Amino acid sequence: MIDLLTEPLTYSFMRRAFLVVAASGIAGALLSCWLVHMGWSLMGDAVSHAVLPGVVIAAMIDIPFAVGALLAALIAVGMIGGVREAGTVREDAAMGIVFTALFSLGLILIARFPSGQDLHSILFGSVLGVRDSDLVQVLAVSAFTVIVLLAFRRDLVMLAFDRLQAHTLGLRTRTLTALLLATLATATVAGVQSVGVILVVATLIVPGATAQLVAGTMRGTMIVAVVVALAGGVSGLYVGYYADLPPGPVVVLTQAALFLVAQLFAPRRGVVPRAVAASRARRSGMMVA
Repeated sequence: MIDLLTEPLTYSFMRRAFLVVAASGIAGALLSCWLVHMGWSLMGDAVSHAVLPGVVIAAMIDIPFAVGALLAALIAVGMIGGVREAGTVREDAAMGIVFTALFSLGLILIARFPSGQDLHSILFGSVLGVRDSDLVQVLAVSAFTVIVLLAFRRDLVMLAFDRLQAHTLGLRTRTLTALLLATLATATVAGVQSVGVILVVATLIVPGATAQLVAGTMRGTMIVAVVVALAGGVSGLYVGYYADLPPGPVVVLTQAALFLVAQLFAPRRGVVPRAVAASRARRSGMMVA
């Protein structure tokens, strides 16, 4: 058993992969708590797809992928905000328009200006091919995301639960919203390296959604979300290594399996406990009658 756990760690590329999955997983898990609670899941989907042209352009001109992805994410957030503020379409329509347009632009750039970057690795991640420079980028943007979310946790919690009350208390709700969107961009950049452009949205939603089924407070939700992300990431890498499967999809599938377990067996909100409680209530009612 010990050999099964330690063998992958004898390879430097696996050690880098574990670090990338852990760092990006923690950042995405913490952010997912707010995205799920505030109903911003589609925003996460939009930004994750919109980084594609930035990643492709970064590969074309040989600059760090994080720079191109972060710029593309920030541009996407700005475009979504601009379309939304114009008031011509609803917010969900604005996000759908922007992310499909930018994602299509990325695909066109790949077809028109092929580079050394493999399309499959961009779309589905290349965590086993992470270089030291890539690792530094992921650690940096993940650290920024975690530090901001923890430093402004109280204000962001107030914003998430009652935006009007937060404004009444003197909090700068627009600034906090912009800060949350900035962390969405950086968390997306961190996750792209591990699971790719298409699947990164799962790492920004699944941990938070799973944690909400289990925990009753925001603090507990954040802790459970991080545990889910790390458990799914680490176990996904091990399964991918021994089963010779692409690690990105396996990581996402593992997290989805944890969500399914929580959906079925979460103590208060799970399907099975609620069914048992309803059955007991019916029996109690029949006995009283």
